[in-house]
Amino acid sequence: MTAHRPGKIRRRTVLESLPSLLAGVPVLAQAQGGADTAPPSRLALLVGNREYPEPDDLPPTHKNVQDLRHALEQRGFSVTDALDVDAAKTRQAIEGFAASVKAGPPDTVAFFYFTGHGLQLDAESLLVGAGTSPKAKAEVLGRSSVSVIKDVVQRMPSRPDALTIAVIDACRTNIRAAVQASDGLNQIEVPPGFLVAFSTGAGKPAIAPASANLSTFYTASLVKLLNSADEEATWSDFFSIVRLDVLNVMRNHPVEAVRALAQDSFIAKDVRRGVTLARPRPKADTPPPPAPPREPDDLEDWAAVEKSIWPQEVSQLADGYLQRHPKGRRALAALAAREGAKEANQVLRRADVRLYRTAFNAGDGAPEDLLADIHKSARGDKDAAARVARRYREGGAQPTPGRYEGWLQYAAGLGNGIAAYELALHYRRSAQPLLAAQFESRARELGYTPPPTLDHYRK
Repeated sequence: MTAHRPGKIRRRTVLESLPSLLAGVPVLAQAQGGADTAPPSRLALLVGNREYPEPDDLPPTHKNVQDLRHALEQRGFSVTDALDVDAAKTRQAIEGFAASVKAGPPDTVAFFYFTGHGLQLDAESLLVGAGTSPKAKAEVLGRSSVSVIKDVVQRMPSRPDALTIAVIDACRTNIRAAVQASDGLNQIEVPPGFLVAFSTGAGKPAIAPASANLSTFYTASLVKLLNSADEEATWSDFFSIVRLDVLNVMRNHPVEAVRALAQDSFIAKDVRRGVTLARPRPKADTPPPPAPPREPDDLEDWAAVEKSIWPQEVSQLADGYLQRHPKGRRALAALAAREGAKEANQVLRRADVRLYRTAFNAGDGAPEDLLADIHKSARGDKDAAARVARRYREGGAQPTPGRYEGWLQYAAGLGNGIAAYELALHYRRSAQPLLAAQFESRARELGYTPPPTLDHYRK
């Protein structure tokens, strides 16, 4: 089948209303006025591969790219797209994109997106180039794919205080094959300044309609919320809400098979600065767009949410904020905080997680980055919790017996398979084979496959 190659991008209006889960979240105020001639501070590269050998072609991918391009342009991004490209051309595009980001202002927001086939080979997450069957032999896939870590994350410039986003919407159109799939992308951890989102959980399949007129579930939610989320929302909170929206849409889908494969997207992040969705300011002589009406006292209530570092309190305070200020300036952030803290509170109640309230009080003089990670951990950030654990292991925080184990248990409970495997290795070294086996099994259940060099395992 020959894929349709679109010419000029047609502007689309997303007609779907926000689901009840997001009711009350304020709407984006579009910026007007002349174009800014300064170097673009928002750059995006969108890769969409539809052309795979039948029956593995992916009809929705071009629509994904079209709709996402329009949504990102409305947020002030300068967008480049690449359709139906093989691995070599994908690497070329990434190298050019990375060079543009490096040449831009230091606070440039970089957004990489891939939609097509993705899989895992020897614990490495691969994005399959156009024209290559995802069922090809390992040696063919190895040279015809790009690596999420080596070719995407590691090729981008290191910018710990900026923001680089990578979204991977790798999917299948065959639901029966998806049910039996076991080669979904592997869990990863990212360097400072990065946020990586997979359209579904590690080791799990994402499904897509077999129609060029419909988007994939994840990208549909991503575009819908880009077109409606408040400009004061941070990108970190935004992706947490996208995750909730995808789950909500698929769990309420009329097709039972879709409900059974509801996607809980995987997010890996180490974001040091609260970058918002607000598009770059226009020229100084252009008046800013009128701001939507705001409640004058909502930030005082939000300050109480921000100050709290105990999950139960965070959840209660964020819920109170949303009840009092459903259209407040921090409504989306409060929703993300409430849902993340609720999950964190459930994890802390588990018998296999020994972490208590005192662990969230680092004490006077604690490093700022440690305090920031504890703050994020209270809102369900699994990667921040793992980083806190490692601070105790490495001596970067005041030594406390059991604190390293407790934070790793908490990170694993939040879904960090890498932390679960690290804990298994810790118990193995400590001659505790039963606990080692328990957490190694947990790591695999969470979708983490250790590299072959770690456990002599080969797929």
